[in-house]
Amino acid sequence: MMPNRPSFSDLAYRSKKKVTRKQRFLERMDKALPWESLLKPILNEYPKSHKGRRRIPAKVMLRIYLMQQWYGLSDPAMEESLYDIEPMRRFAGISINRIPDETTIWKFRHFLKKHQMSEELLRLTNQYLSTDGLKISKGKVVDPRVQKVRRKQS
Repeated sequence: MMPNRPSFSDLAYRSKKKVTRKQRFLERMDKALPWESLLKPILNEYPKSHKGRRRIPAKVMLRIYLMQQWYGLSDPAMEESLYDIEPMRRFAGISINRIPDETTIWKFRHFLKKHQMSEELLRLTNQYLSTDGLKISKGKVVDPRVQKVRRKQS
C-alpha cells in the first residue's frame, strides 16, 4: 500500500523528533486489534469488481472508519485529517497520493450500515481493546491505568 519510493512527507516524518500521543495511540491500536478477524465479514460482502478507478482496499477503509469513530470525525473532516496528519495515513496504510475522498469514506460507512456491520465492528473492537486495558467511549479513548496515575498526582 505504501509506495516503494518514500515521498517528501515520508522523509519529513522519519526525521521528526517527537512521538505524539496520536502516533502512540494509533501504533497501539495497530498492535492490539486482530485485523484479519475484523476484516473477514467485510470481505464477504465487499464488492470485488469495479469499473473506473482502482478500488481502495477494505483493510484501508476499515482502518479509516475506525479512526473516524475514535476521533469523532465527519467524512470531510476524516479526509482532511488524512491529508494533514501523517500518523493517520501511516495507520491506514496509504500515501498522500492515494487518500480516499469524503464520498468514498461516506460510501464505506454506509456499506457497513447497509450490511449491519457497524455496531458489531465497534462492539468487537471495544471487546479486543478492553483486553488491552482500553475503553473507547463517545469518540474518546480512556486508559484506566493512566487515569489512576493522574488522580494520584492531583
